[in-house]
Amino acid sequence: MSEVPAYKTAFLQACLSANVLTFGTYTLKSGRKSPYFFNAGSFHTSALLSAISTAYAHTIMSFLSSHPSIPKPDIIFGPAYKGIPLACCTLLELHRLSPQTYTSTSYSFNRKEAKSHGEGGGIVGAPLAGKSVLVIDDVITAGTAMRETIDLVSKEGGHIVGFVVAVDRAEKMPGPREKEEGIDDGEPRMSAMGQIRREYGLQTTSIVTLDDLIAVLRDKGDEGDIERLEVYRRKYKASD
Repeated sequence: MSEVPAYKTAFLQACLSANVLTFGTYTLKSGRKSPYFFNAGSFHTSALLSAISTAYAHTIMSFLSSHPSIPKPDIIFGPAYKGIPLACCTLLELHRLSPQTYTSTSYSFNRKEAKSHGEGGGIVGAPLAGKSVLVIDDVITAGTAMRETIDLVSKEGGHIVGFVVAVDRAEKMPGPREKEEGIDDGEPRMSAMGQIRREYGLQTTSIVTLDDLIAVLRDKGDEGDIERLEVYRRKYKASD
């Protein structure tokens, strides 16, 4: 495996030291038992916001550099609620790293309920109509929230050029019996991110993947945690 970039390593180390990323046994919405859990809601200190916004900014710059056909976004969009501070902080960091490139880039986020007074509407920040929009969020599980965001941006007249999440679990979608009975049928399936790419033709990326986490833990992680992560990866690795 190639060396993990420094910004990914710094991000994971910040997550581990602040217990944003923890190990144990966690039940996901799918009913699947996971040996690790990432809680983006814990990024509430200035130091952690700096760590995650720096990682997002470097990820976005790398993403755009490796996909030259994708236009520079006019807007960084953060879906309510966790995406709101992520979009705002990341835009500030992008401007700090490359002010000439991002001086005119805006942020936007949605209201959970449209406002009927004042300026009204369901969008706060820059209007989306006619704009290239890069969506930033914490994680993707089943892809439901991502589809809702795609519909929302489309209805507002915006054009999504990509999705960026903090952690791509890179695991297959659950089978029909998994949530109710906890039984994995062993059949290969795409990840939620993979399904979004195929269904909508959108490019996606993440700060880190499970592979990155395992690679970083090899240097100073607990051997038991590493083994449980590797077993989980072998069992649930997505076909894409």
